[in-house]
Amino acid sequence: MEPISQQFAVTYRYDIAFTRGLLNPANPHLADAIRRGAEAGPRRTLIVLDAGVLAFRPGLVREIEAYAAAHADVMTLAGEPIVVPGGEPSKNDPAHSERIQRAIAERGICRHSFVVIVGGGAVLDMAGYAASTAHRGIRHIRVPTTVLAQNDSGVGVKNGINAFASKNFLGTFNPPWAVLNDLDFLDDLDDRDWRAGMAEAVKVALIKDPAFFAFLEQEAGRLAPPARNPDAMAQLVYHCARLHATHIATSGDPFEKGSSRPLDFGHWAAHRLESLSRFGLRHGEAVAIGIALDCLYANRIGLLAKAPLERILTLFTDLGFALYHPALSDHLDDAAHPRSLFKGLAEFREHLGGQLTILLLEGIGSTCEVHEVDLATYRDAIGVLEERFSVRTMPV
Repeated sequence: MEPISQQFAVTYRYDIAFTRGLLNPANPHLADAIRRGAEAGPRRTLIVLDAGVLAFRPGLVREIEAYAAAHADVMTLAGEPIVVPGGEPSKNDPAHSERIQRAIAERGICRHSFVVIVGGGAVLDMAGYAASTAHRGIRHIRVPTTVLAQNDSGVGVKNGINAFASKNFLGTFNPPWAVLNDLDFLDDLDDRDWRAGMAEAVKVALIKDPAFFAFLEQEAGRLAPPARNPDAMAQLVYHCARLHATHIATSGDPFEKGSSRPLDFGHWAAHRLESLSRFGLRHGEAVAIGIALDCLYANRIGLLAKAPLERILTLFTDLGFALYHPALSDHLDDAAHPRSLFKGLAEFREHLGGQLTILLLEGIGSTCEVHEVDLATYRDAIGVLEERFSVRTMPV
């Protein structure tokens, strides 16, 4: 018998909205997103809330209840919201995702229902994983509340939790039904979280858009604390989200089947540093260090000229980033040591599969890929970071 060759294509669309006052009953974005998937009658809606967001906005549950009451023709709340810890702790303990899965089972959430997730990137990852593994996929709507989530992690197609000492070891590629960016949430962030998300904007500007990089240089004084200009941040969030979304849609590899992952520029070291710092480093803080390290390395192997290198390092420092952490320098002579940064190279390759692929800069907006690296040169680059930036370090 001849083999059967099966092939089909699936078109998936989701909108990324930018608004203020999302939970004002007069704001249509959430109701419209649910209405788009409502075949008939109101849809049961389970709310997951980031405890950190709730601490800054204690009236948030009442706002959600009032919004649901005003749009009762579209949505029905499936009980009290589930409140989970913010940050990486929500991804480190599987009990949190299991709690959401249990609520889906017990509260009658089906594949025509919705899970609405309000929180930072880690909570979006974790709750999205829970939703996408229950009933083989519940529609989930993301309401990102941090700079990092609104301009990067919240607009993509990935969900996940940490397991077996590896970041995002368990996860899914399951796009959101909608992403609703309420810029008002950014006003509640502390300075570290406000700043941290800007590292991903620098990253995507470096690999995709020199004009956006120039904008960040020009606006650094208004973006960085204590200025925290909301209009400049709104532009940063929008352009960064657009570049990320366009890459996902047009790169030809939205589900990362290959061994190249351009949007993870600087991330092999960043993911490792997060773990080595026991997540004392915010993701964006670690990304800033990882990008600085890879740019210094690219300069030392003749890819990146001195002038653009200095522009990159200056932008990070103008935004207020520290570019050195003591964990960078641990056990550099033993790449297999459990505390060595270089163990992150193997983890990076294993997570994606195939050969090691590291994206490096040849210039601002110009990149290339390498499949081998010289550890001695990386040690030299780490030494430069320590010498130039160790006076100001992030928490150990």
